[in-house]
Amino acid sequence: MKLKKLLTITMSLALISSFLGCSSKSTNNSTSNSNQEQKQIVLRLSDTHPDGFVTVRADKEFARLVEENSKGRIKVEVYPGGQLGDEKSVIEQVQFGAIDLVRTSISPLAEFDKELSALMLPYLYRDTEHMFKVLDGPVGEKIFKNLENYKFEGLCWFDAGSRNFYNTKKEVKKPDDLKGLKIRVQENKMMMDLVKALGASPTPMAYSEVYSALQTGVIDGAENNWASYLSSNHFEVAKYITTDEHTRVPEVIIMSKITWDKLSADDQKIIKDAAVKAGLYQRQEWQKDEEAAKNQLKDKGVKITTLESNSEFQDKVKVLYDEYGKEYKDLINEIINTK
Repeated sequence: MKLKKLLTITMSLALISSFLGCSSKSTNNSTSNSNQEQKQIVLRLSDTHPDGFVTVRADKEFARLVEENSKGRIKVEVYPGGQLGDEKSVIEQVQFGAIDLVRTSISPLAEFDKELSALMLPYLYRDTEHMFKVLDGPVGEKIFKNLENYKFEGLCWFDAGSRNFYNTKKEVKKPDDLKGLKIRVQENKMMMDLVKALGASPTPMAYSEVYSALQTGVIDGAENNWASYLSSNHFEVAKYITTDEHTRVPEVIIMSKITWDKLSADDQKIIKDAAVKAGLYQRQEWQKDEEAAKNQLKDKGVKITTLESNSEFQDKVKVLYDEYGKEYKDLINEIINTK
């Protein structure tokens, strides 16, 4: 019995120690304001993109603003290039407070909050301006509020551009031009059904294999944003791209709710304000990088087909709203009706 009691006490102490030592060096809510001001807080932010990429530049702007506005008391250490793990594993660590912050696509977050899948429906947003009116407004606020149920604190929205189809064969001006083409997609059922609805043949494949598959004819095309189309060198073997803008998948910086709740209201405001400003900075930088990518691609001989309207494409994929959006009709209507 004594041994059993000793083990129970030991386990309890370990759990208490784990809770108190969680993630950052921040103090908990019971700490006095004077101690809060004196103690430095160090937070870790993970990003899978390489150093120099636009999201990492925005992460560092966020860190700079936090440090500046806290007079050096709060520091955010940015870890680019997946140093702390891939997005999925890092999100799980953020949820339990082992890592403080992550910049992530909403795609892996949808595994926690299914409602986020509605934000990825094809042709949901009229353009970039419409998307951010949605995300910066009541819809975005409700989404961030709901993330609290999964121990996440949403801080700001990032742009990840629009995804467009490109191929090795021909110019695509209407959905019928995609018929018969083998198009690489992510291993995602909705994306596969999107390509099917447009008349093409979806081919799930690892991103690292796409270049050689395009080169050898295993696939005829793929889809991605402008920056990735350029940086992957896919344009070298697939010179036809169409600005159909079928999906826009926004990105976010989220914080562990465990870390967030340890902070004072003043420190929470410092972090939130810095994140919002960093989000606006990222969007501006994304637009610059995207325009630069388009100009480089034109110079490299890429045939860019700009659609006056993608309404024909939209009509073809309406069936996906019945399957993937039926549980979220109110949310979808609120997004569509945002002016």
